[in-house]
Amino acid sequence: MDPLISLTDAQPTPFWLDDPRRPRPTPALVGGTACDLLVVGGGYTGLWTALVAKERDPSVDVLLIEADEVGAAASGRNGGFCESSLTHGLYNGLHRWPGEIGTLKRLGQENLRGIEDTLTRHDIDCDWERTGSIVVATEPYQLDGLAEEAEVTARYGGKPVLLDAAEVRAEIDSPTFLGGLWNKDDVAMVNPARLAWGLRRACLDLGVRIHEHTPATALAEHGAVVAVRTPYGRITAGRVALATNAFPSLLPRHRPYTVPVYDYALMTEPLTEAQLASVGWARRQGFADSSNQFHYVRLSADNRVPWGGYDAIYHYGGRVRVEHERRPATYATLARHFFTTFPQLEGVRFSHAWGGVIDTSTRFCVFSDTSHHGKVAYAAGFTGLGVGATRFGAEVILDPLAGERTERTALELVRRKPLPFPPEPVRSIGIGIGITKWSLARADRNEGRRNLWLRTLDRVGLGFDS
Repeated sequence: MDPLISLTDAQPTPFWLDDPRRPRPTPALVGGTACDLLVVGGGYTGLWTALVAKERDPSVDVLLIEADEVGAAASGRNGGFCESSLTHGLYNGLHRWPGEIGTLKRLGQENLRGIEDTLTRHDIDCDWERTGSIVVATEPYQLDGLAEEAEVTARYGGKPVLLDAAEVRAEIDSPTFLGGLWNKDDVAMVNPARLAWGLRRACLDLGVRIHEHTPATALAEHGAVVAVRTPYGRITAGRVALATNAFPSLLPRHRPYTVPVYDYALMTEPLTEAQLASVGWARRQGFADSSNQFHYVRLSADNRVPWGGYDAIYHYGGRVRVEHERRPATYATLARHFFTTFPQLEGVRFSHAWGGVIDTSTRFCVFSDTSHHGKVAYAAGFTGLGVGATRFGAEVILDPLAGERTERTALELVRRKPLPFPPEPVRSIGIGIGITKWSLARADRNEGRRNLWLRTLDRVGLGFDS
């Protein structure tokens, strides 16, 4: 069957957001108001910031504003991999902060437990499953890399399970899988939109004021307070937390540190019992392959297969546009790759095809900073690994706003920002339309060997060695 036929009925909308349980948006803010803490942005970072602030001090008056609807952007469109890593994987963290990696790993595990505790405490139903995930090798040269990663992971307290071809295919059966590395403990699967909506409800229950369809248009300091403008009035706040991630920051000096990159995904119709049996997948792990241009894959609660990744598209000038969320050429590529991986699922149709924007930093993980004499703080740059790390990002926003010195604020990861991205047109030549994307694809075809361009980026710490 032509793989493209599988896309015939795919709805161009994110599967997770296409849910009858999607809450009605709260009214937009009309007129001026004041608060102790203003949170700008209603994705995971903003929701965790508002919730943790209220749990730390129930008396604080917290107001959250969101330009669209809570969870409508990356927080409601991602694959739902909630990982303990705060550093986009052990290797990236070890390369950049070798002296802190033990602390960062421990804090990441504590953060994941904190998420799980919050779900229990606030009775948030988001299809949480501690299945772990498998990194699979699809080329022979990748097997040595998995063995090395298993050794390093074990050295830092992990309990990875290295799988040969037969063992990995006994877990998830694909003729393309040659081996795997199963991380059983540090990854959970979650329905991303229901997580966002659950955090939203928890915030409201604790007294957080939430106004959706309320964009922030400007920010300025006025003595002891900060004023934020919206289309219908002005908000004055003692402290402001910025959680806009891929969208242009209210702080111009923050903007060079992130770029918006578009990621795409498909969702299958629910698999029948026979189809699921043909793949195995009894333990429901997520998986990703070992290529530079990788796929991320899992099972939903109703046994659909979300199939995402591979293409990461940057548009000249860092433009964030609704029209960039649809990319038929990428959907076609993803469909072909799906049936190459799972030929036994021939005939399965895709019900949804969508895209969304993520914030990318040059070090591939969260960074933070303060401004306006400590009255404003932000965290951003999660690079597609923010389902879990955004809770940590909320804490590194709140600690300095409260004037607190903590173990988190002492980290080099928190104290230092990444390298900024270069201005246009160098930015597009490097990461968007040309050299880097071509080089990564070439490395995937050439047994992982990195050309001079990629090796140069690795040496200057621009993140593409992650």
